[in-house]
Amino acid sequence: MDNPVNGAVQTPPARIVVGISGASGAIYGARVLDALNDLGVESHLVVTKAALLTLSQETDLTADALTAKASVTHRLADVGASIASGSFRTLGMIVAPCSVRTMSEIASGVTSSLLTRAADVTLKERRPLVLMVRETPFHLGHLRTMTALAEMGATIAPPLPAFYARPASIQAMVDQSVGRALDLFGLDWGAVNRWEGLK
Repeated sequence: MDNPVNGAVQTPPARIVVGISGASGAIYGARVLDALNDLGVESHLVVTKAALLTLSQETDLTADALTAKASVTHRLADVGASIASGSFRTLGMIVAPCSVRTMSEIASGVTSSLLTRAADVTLKERRPLVLMVRETPFHLGHLRTMTALAEMGATIAPPLPAFYARPASIQAMVDQSVGRALDLFGLDWGAVNRWEGLK
């Protein structure tokens, strides 16, 4: 039970900001929203235009079907939205997938959209920021940017398959990566196959 302190509640609300940028892998963002629904966690979604283009090329989901998965959807240009302020309490933010452009903008602190502003707010409030960066190979500039973000407190979590889980489908591989990213917020999604030692 929450204990009020000067009228405030100590336990943050179960809500997470979800950003989806234009890198390949829009399905990761969609499955993050599905997982948060399963876990009863409020999701605040912000999507780039490039992400919607990628979504249409890589999946059968429409933009409306994607946004219907979120508790709240914010317009990319709405820098006055709730998630643009540190006073709006969340468990943190995940960008899934995270393009190199989005990653670089977050690292610079010069934010031009609600997605990168919300990420900047997450960092300044010392909340978990998980970036599922989608690019390969990385050049030195990418690596230096990731180092800078890690030093700022972000977690770089490229979606890499865990073959010990013996995935039988693409969705199984996606779900494993999504579940492991949500572990970083202390959320345990049942779709994750946990390592239990050698058999």
